[in-house]
Amino acid sequence: MARLAQTAGLTDVQREILRTVRDFVDKEIIPVATELEHRDEYPQQIVDGLRELGLFGLMIPEEYGGLGESLLTYALCVEEIARGWMSVSGIINTHFIVAYMLKQHGTAEQKEHFLPRMAAGETRGAFSMSEPGLGSDVSAITSKAVRDGEEYVLNGQKMWLTNGGTSSLVAVLVRSDEGHPEGTAPHKSMTTFLVEKEPGFGEVRPGLTIPGKIDKMGYKGVDTTELIMDGLRIPANRVLGGATGRGFYQMMDGVEVGRVNVAARGCGVAQRAFELGVSYAQQRHTFGKPIAQHQAIQFKLAEMATKVEAAHAMMVNAARKKDSGERNDLEAGMAKYLASEYCKEVVEDAFRIHGGYGFSKEYEIERLYREAPMLLIGEGTAEIQKMIIGRRLLEEYRFQG
Repeated sequence: MARLAQTAGLTDVQREILRTVRDFVDKEIIPVATELEHRDEYPQQIVDGLRELGLFGLMIPEEYGGLGESLLTYALCVEEIARGWMSVSGIINTHFIVAYMLKQHGTAEQKEHFLPRMAAGETRGAFSMSEPGLGSDVSAITSKAVRDGEEYVLNGQKMWLTNGGTSSLVAVLVRSDEGHPEGTAPHKSMTTFLVEKEPGFGEVRPGLTIPGKIDKMGYKGVDTTELIMDGLRIPANRVLGGATGRGFYQMMDGVEVGRVNVAARGCGVAQRAFELGVSYAQQRHTFGKPIAQHQAIQFKLAEMATKVEAAHAMMVNAARKKDSGERNDLEAGMAKYLASEYCKEVVEDAFRIHGGYGFSKEYEIERLYREAPMLLIGEGTAEIQKMIIGRRLLEEYRFQG
């Protein structure tokens, strides 16, 4: 067992789950990840294996067929999976954001309808906030829902859906002016719709089109797509929580889970980069000895390991804060910011240790070098995290003059 990134205070059940996941990663993911990634191939066999392990129901309550585990357990599993191949962790991330939003905000009927099938992995989730022209400014959403009897008609274009093609349920955030007069704050006139669709590309239900996969620098295998709504009719009972105007808050609650997930992914990728770097440093010889015996490389390994440990500790703290029922936007923002930045730095240091071989597609570090940048953007950029952190600090440390 590696010394880095250990978590104190876990139950026997949590430790057994993590051992099982780590064994799966070592045997079923790491040996094939680079080959599948280079082909940009969806890892169906790996996903089927995760389904057999019950991971699609990890955080879903037992009454709905899930394992009822905590966000901490989920984050530690994500860390292990990302250590094997970050794209696989993305496949379950959006699924769990939607499951969490349903658990926290869904009506009784919505929970009964969706959660058992999500726990079994039969229904796969994706969620959609971003649009082509808004970036991190969620208040600028232009996609719109208009009431028409017992249905809503949705129109607009969404962007950057992870699992957009392979999912069968998408939580979509749009503007809905019903009951929200002109001048209402933008975040109070948004609604989350639960959109069921067929997996695949093209027109996946009347009025809903998934054009195809976006070709990316890294984060391959998992499908990232657009979503186009043109007269998409959704029943009123598919408004998350049963009432309009709550979508922004529901999504932000889900994004806190997503930020812990991205922090966990950063930890996992950084761990793998450290493993590759420390191993190669003991095999590569220069000036008559392994490069690991050169002080410059030892300093680099020391810095890498410290960053892995620090990022892991902050990620665990953020997950435990959310599990306690407390607000964790400060901790999640800090964890996401630190873990993604440290991941980039650790991966780059491992890349440097590999020298020219790090530039070769035959070496795993080349894949990690292309994957790490996505974490700097996903679930909010570093600049967005710093805005969240700064505002929350000013709330906590308000000057008393």
